[in-house]
Amino acid sequence: MRLARRGFVFALASLPFARLPQAHAQVAAPILLDNVRYFDGRAMAAPTRLLMANGILRILNSDAAPEGAQRVDLSGRYVIPAMIAAHSHVGHTAGGTSGRQYYTRENVEAQLRQYQAFGIGAAASLGLNAPLFHALRAESRAGRLAGALFLGAGPGLGMPEGAPPAGPMNLADDQVIRPADPAAMRQGINDLADKGIDLVKVWIDGLGDTVPQMTPEMARAAVEAAHGRGLKVAAHIHDLSQAQLAVEAGVDILAHGIRDKEIDGGLLALMRERGTWYIPTIQIDEAEYLYADDPAITEDPFLRAALNPAMIARMQDPSWRAAQLGRAAPRRSDVRINKLNLKRIHDAGIPVAFGTDSGGTPLRVQGFAEHRELELMVEAGLTPAQALDIATARSAQLLGLADRGSVRDGLRADLVVLEGDPLANIRNTRRIARVYQAGREVAGPIT
Repeated sequence: MRLARRGFVFALASLPFARLPQAHAQVAAPILLDNVRYFDGRAMAAPTRLLMANGILRILNSDAAPEGAQRVDLSGRYVIPAMIAAHSHVGHTAGGTSGRQYYTRENVEAQLRQYQAFGIGAAASLGLNAPLFHALRAESRAGRLAGALFLGAGPGLGMPEGAPPAGPMNLADDQVIRPADPAAMRQGINDLADKGIDLVKVWIDGLGDTVPQMTPEMARAAVEAAHGRGLKVAAHIHDLSQAQLAVEAGVDILAHGIRDKEIDGGLLALMRERGTWYIPTIQIDEAEYLYADDPAITEDPFLRAALNPAMIARMQDPSWRAAQLGRAAPRRSDVRINKLNLKRIHDAGIPVAFGTDSGGTPLRVQGFAEHRELELMVEAGLTPAQALDIATARSAQLLGLADRGSVRDGLRADLVVLEGDPLANIRNTRRIARVYQAGREVAGPIT
């Protein structure tokens, strides 16, 4: 089955996986997965039997199984939990462009289906969300919206005239709240909490001193208001100094990697002391040159499945590639430093979660970016098991999703069946055979 060669906003609804029953449909019949080797957070468990019934997973210790259960033999295959993207953007792009006009029910649902087809069971959209977000989030929570579970921060909050830049990103006023003072910051967060959000997003970054950077007073006000409503705060940062400001202000999550300098021991100690989470999003910078480096990458069926014709044509255009490569040097440096900092942070015992900023621009390709991020984390020095644990159980922990993220008795049956062992080669996460959501098969092979 191919996902590519057409605009996904309209194409996904016509594909076989899109016609499969969704979470809100009648309860599925029990499915017995036999001869399963599954990722337990550290290694591949010995072959066993998993039962998916009423959307819940049971690990069987005997040959007993409910009468009428459908048996699926998974000999030679491997099972991982559905991945959880703790930093993405949904509804902001379509084709090769971005803008407020794309924040529609149809586009959001199509993108959530795309995440799901690529083995991602939940996606947290950290900002740039239009008001429709709140209704769609509630529907997703209730199981009435197809695709990956839809979480997020609503529009997010930034400084007046600050990041994210409205003009270059084609943002409307209702996609970012820009409070003028700490009191307005607190009010904005309380208003969002009343409407329903999963966490708070703030943009601290000054974009290389080209726009106003968020002040410590504003960051502290955000933390105070969010914590008063039981919400974590995720901060967009780029530089070491911005990370220091965020952690000192009490921010819970650095939503991007530190990319200008190697992290120092003082900040490592402070993050460890305060339990600050870290989402490196290495692929955000690599995406600016990866597709220009090697035009043959557009022939990769896995990537093509995530793209539409407009983006494929752009990536194959020699003039576009030349322009991208001409400004790639800073991005390559960002990737190199980001990898170094990820390894130091992980080795220091600081909690790391999974995200790519996919969907923030058309080059941050939803679904593909997440699998590429796993490879970049391994290139940074993490083991495949560590990278997968971050992409599943750790990200579930960060987002408070206690019912998923692991293959454990009593959790949701959100599983991805792979044709190869991802612990032997992390690229085997691309070899998707089936995707289950709440015990229902919702997607099949990508290619």
